[in-house]
Formats: sequence, structure tokens, C-alpha cells
Amino acid sequence: MARHESGLHCRFFVLITVRRSNSHLPATLIEAIRRTVVSVEEQAPEITSIREIGGGSISRSFLFGHQHGHWFVKINAVPSAALFAAEADGLRSIAACPILCVPRVLGRGCHDQYAFLILEHLNLRPWPEAAHSAIAGRALAELHRLLGERFGWHCDNFIGSTPQHNAFASSWPEFFATRRLLPQIELAERHGASAKLIDRGRGLAERLERLFDDHQPSPSLLHGDLWYGNAAVDVSGRLALFDPAVYFGDREADLAMCELFGGFPEGFFVGYRQAWPLPEGYARRRTLYNLYHVLNHFNLFGGGYQRQAESMIDELLAGIGA
Repeated sequence: MARHESGLHCRFFVLITVRRSNSHLPATLIEAIRRTVVSVEEQAPEITSIREIGGGSISRSFLFGHQHGHWFVKINAVPSAALFAAEADGLRSIAACPILCVPRVLGRGCHDQYAFLILEHLNLRPWPEAAHSAIAGRALAELHRLLGERFGWHCDNFIGSTPQHNAFASSWPEFFATRRLLPQIELAERHGASAKLIDRGRGLAERLERLFDDHQPSPSLLHGDLWYGNAAVDVSGRLALFDPAVYFGDREADLAMCELFGGFPEGFFVGYRQAWPLPEGYARRRTLYNLYHVLNHFNLFGGGYQRQAESMIDELLAGIGA
């Protein structure tokens, strides 16, 4: 999601030591975070600096310095504990692809009115030139080669702050219609969307199988929220992924979102297609998959996303003769 947590774990900033008294975090919360990591790493590092990092629209993000390095810490109100649990689950899942750089989950918990998530701090850098961007694209293809038995996930999670429904289904069109499009359309109706968007959106969901007459995807492990802000490369050139919204689905859905907001270098897509070419019809399905994210943006932010969603629905219905 384009305004979801940026996940840029120390991408381009200089570390500055900040006294705890300037961190605007309660001392008891800082100690709770430290003790949570101790339970994972079996050591008791002292916190030497705390710096707040901007860029996220959901949670506050901090860089905690200690004598062994740094932690990346997200903090929000207690109701966000479910968001952090889903994020931790997703990170552990995509870390099963060894070619990727994924921040290790060091712990999560709640203290008083706060929920927190503690992650390994990654040293990230700008996207490289074309040749190295292609390596990153091939790495994403390797993630997509991790397959499930059905479409969905073992638990629901979130796309941004919107609940994402993941109950398993054997049919991909059924899954995408009932777990992706229709929940967003129902939310849009509650948020005052036009009758045109609601009626034609439901009509599209009812006819969705027509878009898949010649396409039967395997259930690939997806990042699920793969916009530019949730990906980077580490200092060794490996593709780094974070802030996932994982599920097993059509791999094209990840590629489509990579194109929705821009930012990925062309070499990234070249490398992916070299590793695993995309089948015919991807361009039309790309519109469908990105419709989900545009609807979500309307439900979260309103504005011009309604007109964009209406245009995409019209294009898709015209493509199937409806």
C-alpha cells in the first residue's frame, strides 16, 4: 500500500545519538522493549540511543542503538498488536526464501497502552544499476516458486490497516472475488462510494471467471503489498523485503503492484521475466489485481481513487464483453 509503513530500515540517514529523555517514550516502555529482545537473544544490551524515523503513516518507527548494533522498532496503540502479529508472521514466512534479505523478528508485545514490534535493523541502499536490479527481480521469482496447496493463508492479516481476508479456496477466481474484491466493495459502499462503482464492481466479481479462461495460476507465496516503499536492496545487493501482507496467490498480483505506483527500475522486471516469463493476458489481469489496491486506497484515503477504480472496472467489464 503506497502509504503503508515505508519499512526503510536506515536507508539514507546518519546515526545521531539521542538521549532517552528526548525520545518521547516512557522509560518503562523502553525497558519492556529491551527485555523482550533479551528473551530472544539471551543477552541484556543497554540502550544507548533512540531516534525516531519518519515515513510511516500507521505506526511510529524508531532506531534503538545498543552496544551490539541497532534494532528497528515500531510502536503504536495496543489495538495495533494484531497488525504487528500479522507482520511478524509474514516476515517469518517470506524469510523461508533464502535468497532474500528479510529483517529477523526479535520480538513483539504490549506495555500499558503501547504495542510494539522489534525487528533486525537492515543496512539498505538505493536501487542499483540495471544488471544488479535484474538480480533482485530474479530473487522475487524465487519467492514465488514457494507454492501452497490452495489459495489463501492460515490466518487473516492486513493490507495497510484494512483487514485482509485469507480463508483458503481451491479456485483462484473465487478467492479473488470473495476475499479481495467484494470485501473492498462492501467497505466502499459504507464509505459512500457511487452506485456505479458498487453495482459494476459487484457485476465484475460475479463474472470474474471469464478473465481466467486461459490462465490457471499456481498458489505462489506472495509478499502481498509490494510497492516501492516495501522493497530495497541491502549492502550486498540482495533484494530486501519487509512490511508484507502475505498469502498464496497468483504471482502476477505481486508484479502488478510493483508497476502500480512506479519506482522499481526496469531491470527488475527484466530479471523477473528472464527467470520466469509471464503468460499472455498479464496486462489485463494486472488491471484487475491493482483494482484491489486502488479500492483499498479509496477506503483508506478517499479522494480521486473512486474515479480511478470506476475506470478500471469499466475497462475490465468491457474486456469480457459485459
